[in-house]
Amino acid sequence: MARTKLHWQSKTVLLLVFPFVGADVVLETRWWATQMPVVAVWTLGLSLVLGLVAFKLRSATAGAALAGAAITASLMFGTVSFPYVPWRTALVPMMVLLVMTSLATRAGHKRKEGLGTAESKRGRRASQVAANLGVAALVSNGLVLSWTIEQSWMPVVKVFPAAAFCVGLAALAEAAADTVSSELGQVLSGHPRMITTFRKAEPGTDGAISLGGTAVGIVAACLVAAAGAWATNGGWLTLEVSCSAGVFGLFFDSLLGATLERRGWINNDAVNFLSTASAAGFALGMLAVVRLH
Repeated sequence: MARTKLHWQSKTVLLLVFPFVGADVVLETRWWATQMPVVAVWTLGLSLVLGLVAFKLRSATAGAALAGAAITASLMFGTVSFPYVPWRTALVPMMVLLVMTSLATRAGHKRKEGLGTAESKRGRRASQVAANLGVAALVSNGLVLSWTIEQSWMPVVKVFPAAAFCVGLAALAEAAADTVSSELGQVLSGHPRMITTFRKAEPGTDGAISLGGTAVGIVAACLVAAAGAWATNGGWLTLEVSCSAGVFGLFFDSLLGATLERRGWINNDAVNFLSTASAAGFALGMLAVVRLH
């Protein structure tokens, strides 16, 4: 099956993410505008600035930059604490993620062009942003809602309310790890090896990993996790869970690439969406184990 025929999967990811994120941002903005306007002003303003920076750096198209701004706003609203300080929200890990992925994408650009793996000069598309960051917004705000209304089907969040963002932070850590490892792995290492057979493969091959790429990917996951834990006062548990889950998702991403993506069953947007979802699921499982003990 030609990959162009899988474009419907990218559209599906968009439809899964942005109706919810858009509605969340609108409703949250209206509520905070009446209760505490400073939260709405700082959240919308800083989110738009971050989107504009991504666009100016050519890390994202105009549509993708707007999509990223909406996801950032949704995550910031979901991590408001008091006394309110804008940089004590999800803004910080989002900034760390943007800086790292932008630098990694630009590193060794000429080499990547020669390999045919260089990112488009226009930057990432909206579907790519949704695939990489959408799960974080969906999961974080979903858990915040379940904790707020105290639904019995999510008891782990009642015991550890910080899990509401910890699980989403795991998805962000995976997104950073995946991008940094794939972009820098092509520069730092020679021939990678397939995760399923350990045979040598050409750089950029779906499911191929390298020691250098994996190492920098793990570092990226830890940095995003640390930024999120600090910003939200999540402590060591948030750091450990989100970092571990992000690394798990990194390897799961490679496994999907080596199997389903190489067979032409799913495209890269679907791989990224499922990988971030796997990181979120792994984090939730870890938190459940913590609760049991």
